[in-house]
Amino acid sequence: MAVKTVNGQTRLDTFYQEGAAKIRIPRLPGQAAMEAVLINTSGGLTGGDRLAWDIDAGAGTALTLTTQACEKVYKASAGTADMTVSLKVGDRASLAWLPQETIVFERARLMRRLDADLAPDARLLAVEATIFGRQAHGERVREALFSDRWRIRRDGKLVHADNLRLEGDVDGALALPAVAGGEIAVATVLLVSETAEGLAGPLRDQLAACPAVQSSASFWRVAGSGKLLARFVARDSVALRKGLVPALSLLNEGAPLPKIWSL
Repeated sequence: MAVKTVNGQTRLDTFYQEGAAKIRIPRLPGQAAMEAVLINTSGGLTGGDRLAWDIDAGAGTALTLTTQACEKVYKASAGTADMTVSLKVGDRASLAWLPQETIVFERARLMRRLDADLAPDARLLAVEATIFGRQAHGERVREALFSDRWRIRRDGKLVHADNLRLEGDVDGALALPAVAGGEIAVATVLLVSETAEGLAGPLRDQLAACPAVQSSASFWRVAGSGKLLARFVARDSVALRKGLVPALSLLNEGAPLPKIWSL
């Protein structure tokens, strides 16, 4: 999907969908921005599945992307599920990548990649939240593969690289104090924007006031670009959202979160 500006409003430019990957665009009366809801109609991913989202936010556009539901990654009898997200954000454009949580089941296998190319004055807010097993069902993920790779570039220069890989006894790895201290819900939030430095202090204050999650935030200036990164760890998805929703609302700088993102 590609979007462009028409009379100061974000409108569709190119739109293509195939297979189980669908996109719906709700009406936002009175708003110049656009929201797109990504849907995997298969109900989840398993070994051998391939899912790709390719998004281009043209100059001056404002686009928020979310998902209809949590993405479920089921037991793989063979092969590995592959998910790729490619984002391009043009001059003076703002893109918020806000999918709901990914739920990883026992013996799931997932390779996920997020690549973003930003213009020099573009803005990107991105989150990925992952739940390892459903606590209400007493599930623990003792055998799985989960790989999450981020590469963010501004004006062709790498400003953020992140690799997370858990393989084998995921539950045992999450139990380590240096990983998740026994919790099963984790999330990463990244803001690349010239306003990021001014939001670092308010975000830290907000995180310190939320006892439901363990979290921290750091700011860097990389290749002339402001970068604010926050990590979250919680006991379950409800607790995780108690930290994520206020943080995303703050970092979205007045733009409303999708209605799907609620407590």
